[in-house]
Amino acid sequence: ARRQSRLDVLINNAGLLLNEREVSPDGIEMSLAVNVLAGHMLIGLLLPLLKNAPQARVINVSSGGMYAVGLRTQDRQYEQEPYDGVRAYAHTKRAQVVLTELYAEHPGTEGILFFSMHPGWADTAGVQRSLPTFRMLTRPILRTAEQGADTILWLAVHQDLDKRHNGTFWFDRRIRPTHRLKSTTNSAAEREQFLEYCNQLTGVNL
Repeated sequence: ARRQSRLDVLINNAGLLLNEREVSPDGIEMSLAVNVLAGHMLIGLLLPLLKNAPQARVINVSSGGMYAVGLRTQDRQYEQEPYDGVRAYAHTKRAQVVLTELYAEHPGTEGILFFSMHPGWADTAGVQRSLPTFRMLTRPILRTAEQGADTILWLAVHQDLDKRHNGTFWFDRRIRPTHRLKSTTNSAAEREQFLEYCNQLTGVNL
């Protein structure tokens, strides 16, 4: 990054689904650390380079699994509640969508386009490792990794995207709703509190 004057596209695609609770060397629950905080910190650290690009784009790779849950507002790292890896993963994917919307509204990110997206269920090494039963049952309809990446690449380069699309959630090159159930919505205060929580854990200010 020190050798570059600008960054046109940042794709946050690192993802982790664990069957048992683990913590990072910093003591942070791993799915939160990898799926949410790593991308949040990257955006904060690379913000000067992103702002130097004519219209930089940040793409957060989420998951349709987020439709089942709202933003986790208590016990965010499963220190009290029994750990459920699939649910923890879904909560982090919801968090990515919420943060994407908040990044788009932040006055310090003017000129940058933020998108979140669902790649579809793809037959990747992560699915094979973390969801073997799911893979066995759905393998005939799973996408290839290349098919899953299609919308990511399209969002990165499509010329007709502009500030009207900032903060939106995509699947198969189309904007999609971020909620299917009313119970998964959160208040503006809860959303802002989560953003500040991420800022505190990473040391960036978004």
